[in-house]
Amino acid sequence: MAAAPALGSPVTARSVLLTLLLGLGGEAGAAVQVLVVSGLGGDAQYDTQFAALGHDIAAASRTVTGEASRVQQLAGAQATAVAVERAIDQLAAQLLPGDQAIVVFIGHGSYDGAEYRLNLPGPDLTGTRLATLLDRLPATVPQLVVNATSASGAMLSRLQRPQRVVITATQSAGERNATRYAAHWARALVSAEADRDKDEAVTAVEAFDYATRQVAEAFKADAAIATEHAQLRGADPARFVVARLGRRALYAGDAALQALRSQQVTLEEQLGAIKARKAALGEERYFTALEPVLREIARQDQRIEAREQQLAGDTGVVP
Repeated sequence: MAAAPALGSPVTARSVLLTLLLGLGGEAGAAVQVLVVSGLGGDAQYDTQFAALGHDIAAASRTVTGEASRVQQLAGAQATAVAVERAIDQLAAQLLPGDQAIVVFIGHGSYDGAEYRLNLPGPDLTGTRLATLLDRLPATVPQLVVNATSASGAMLSRLQRPQRVVITATQSAGERNATRYAAHWARALVSAEADRDKDEAVTAVEAFDYATRQVAEAFKADAAIATEHAQLRGADPARFVVARLGRRALYAGDAALQALRSQQVTLEEQLGAIKARKAALGEERYFTALEPVLREIARQDQRIEAREQQLAGDTGVVP
């Protein structure tokens, strides 16, 4: 992102007006809501592994949601098709304007030439049913869907929607071996290495790149041909923060800090919208539109930093 203009410069009346028109500030109560589903693995070893990975991902997700109630996890005998439907309906009911939804599937997927299936206790969840259920989420709410199962590539195009980013562990239905992707995705959520810009926030892009790279390196280390190739589709995946690290994880439950971060996401989305219109605006109007948003983003960074400093002082944590 381009550097923000110096904050000491006077803000013109036109800049103030444009800032208001852009609706800076977003939804003060905006939240991230997460659902993690761990399906069956076919044998006890995989069942245990998938449940553990779901637990790890859910735990890391709470560093973003701030509240445990905003993270649902289904695993083992509880992860039935009926329970998944109920959980998605609950998620849809909880989502408010400005919120984000993150849904993660772990387990064994299959494809019979016509239909994808997620292996669950009792009846499997078909790809057709899964797509229908996810469409119950409000279309205006940004959504991240991560399907880390085998054969998940079969769902790549079926799940794509305007406000949704889709990640699959495989590029096609034909990649049917048990995937390594879920384990590396879980590691990305707690890894400083995944956090490339070192802002203590792991985005969907950073987690995807880290997990994809680790999978490739694991196959190379085993001198084996890679049987999975992760895919990402959808606009602006970096808007989804999937985990926070360090002191940002410690302060995830602070309501004031959550509000500031939600406002920051709104500002970054506005910046992206302006950049997308660069050709239509022309150079002069483009930079005129950019200026107040860049200024406000810089101010918002300062507000977040000030709140984190305050929290560090209250808790005795060294920033």
